[in-house]
Amino acid sequence: MISILLADDHPSVREGTIHMLERESDMCITAVSSGAEVLEIMKRETYDILLLDLIMPGMNGLEVARSISDQNRDVKIIIYTGYDIEPHFNLLVESGVCGFISKLSTREQMIQSLRCAVNGEALLPIKLLKQLRRTDIQILHARGEKSLDRISISSKEQSILNEIVSGKSNKELAEIFFMSQRTIEYHLTRIFEKLNVSSRGEAIAEAQRLGLISGLDMR
Repeated sequence: MISILLADDHPSVREGTIHMLERESDMCITAVSSGAEVLEIMKRETYDILLLDLIMPGMNGLEVARSISDQNRDVKIIIYTGYDIEPHFNLLVESGVCGFISKLSTREQMIQSLRCAVNGEALLPIKLLKQLRRTDIQILHARGEKSLDRISISSKEQSILNEIVSGKSNKELAEIFFMSQRTIEYHLTRIFEKLNVSSRGEAIAEAQRLGLISGLDMR
């Protein structure tokens, strides 16, 4: 029996999803309305799949995924959303998510995706496959006449660099990347250290010189 825990704050979505899945003889589904309930239930129950809405009040799907992944729980985490997750794809994968299901999917597509997840497989739209890339971008950076230093920039750090080009504040970055402002500050500090700079302006100039960002916009 495949056990599924669904978290979605919309009653109609919960009811509709339960109706679609309960017709499968080898699937059982439990539904809750918040991420906090997921973490509470997971303290005493085990499930094969967590089906998480991305945007929920309080704790969103990304935060739940991170928390569960930090606990090394043996459960497949799937984001279930009607939003475009392309801008957050790499961030979600890094947080332990193993698949994505659109709320516009047919019943057949949903069932197939869930069965793939249980078998350790994933179905991804082609446009998301194009985003799969190395976690780190390594650059040989000249310091002085003969010295070469290797700079390693993660995909997440590169994404943050691309956002600060347009003048995003720490608060805006936190909303974009589903992080706290303190975590954003930590990432910025790491970026400054790697680029050997002390300000956003210097980071943008150095990142552009190294080819990490393009289309400089100082608005």
